[in-house]
Amino acid sequence: MAAVAVAAALVGAALTGPSAFADSDSDSGRHGGPRDAVQQHLDGLVSESGFPGALASVREAGGRERDYTAGVGDLQKRRPVPRDGQVRIGSNTKTFTAVVVLQLVGEGRIDLDGPVEHYLPGVVRGNGHDGTKITVRQLLQQTSGLPDYDNVVFTGPQDLIDKRSAYYQPRRMVDAALTNAPDFPPGEKWGYSNTNFVLAGLIVEQVTERPIGEEITNRIIQPLKLRDTYWPGVGEQRLRGTHPQGYLSLAPGVPWVDVTVMDPSLGWAAGQLVSTPDELRTFFDALVGGRLLKPAQQAALMTTVPAPGFELAGEYAYGLGVARYELPCGGYAWGHGGDIQGFQTRNLATQDGRSAVVAVTGLPNSEQMLAAVNKTVETALCGTGR
Repeated sequence: MAAVAVAAALVGAALTGPSAFADSDSDSGRHGGPRDAVQQHLDGLVSESGFPGALASVREAGGRERDYTAGVGDLQKRRPVPRDGQVRIGSNTKTFTAVVVLQLVGEGRIDLDGPVEHYLPGVVRGNGHDGTKITVRQLLQQTSGLPDYDNVVFTGPQDLIDKRSAYYQPRRMVDAALTNAPDFPPGEKWGYSNTNFVLAGLIVEQVTERPIGEEITNRIIQPLKLRDTYWPGVGEQRLRGTHPQGYLSLAPGVPWVDVTVMDPSLGWAAGQLVSTPDELRTFFDALVGGRLLKPAQQAALMTTVPAPGFELAGEYAYGLGVARYELPCGGYAWGHGGDIQGFQTRNLATQDGRSAVVAVTGLPNSEQMLAAVNKTVETALCGTGR
């Protein structure tokens, strides 16, 4: 789901109180190194920001990889956060979907600048919408002007809890979005919308005559040997492997509700995947390193437009299902991030081999919480102190 929209719906005016279990289960890294700046930031996500737990995977420019944890993985049983446990990665799924579309472009099966109407006749019509005027590129670039179905399906934050076990078919989400008028004419602005990537997933299925989850699995997950990354089956609500519990608090000071068991179909090609910090980082390392796409499609992926509001702070531009961030220590990093009930992930990878993924086991409900997660990723790449 939206990298920011779901969490922003929960943002309140103050911070949830400090956690009493801040450092009890922190892990200094699988190589046994000292408690460094990343570990300090991860501990702060629990002790200062109030998240139940946090986990991270970091790769340095020289190739050294480290895992980190903080907090607890289960508020009731007080179990530690599993190192490199499975989490729902939300809108990072968009990048996987974009890669599959671009691979099909490279195979001559999809025209990046072809109209949506060509692939999905009659789907994007009515209420001011016209699929003949929206291109596949604009879907992946978030410049289509299509409204976000999240804003129709969710009428308030409580729905994130009440509707967590609801099953949604892709066309139901598209049809819900189209009950609203376009946000702007195609190509005139940038605007984040999950609807774009549900349509991209439908195009993949139309062209390949196979499920989008199967295409992601065969084209990305299996070649990269991502053994703990998977597309949940229809109706599958439980995480398969070792994982922390995921939580949701509707406002600062309100107790966390366990929402680990939920139906991710609302995200579908825009947010359904499950992965681990290590494997999500491996995927972005491969993508930024040019190992998943042909040169022409890699260039298209990294051709960006300004993306105001992608995050609450920082300079972001958006390519095709991936965002570029200007690092404070110089240079650029690429990633996406994802929010879904129970989990938030933020991630960045550079072309010189640095990468980091940070996952927290609850959606932020304050701007401070949002900023703290992003700062932890930034610290992992830039090596800045607290």
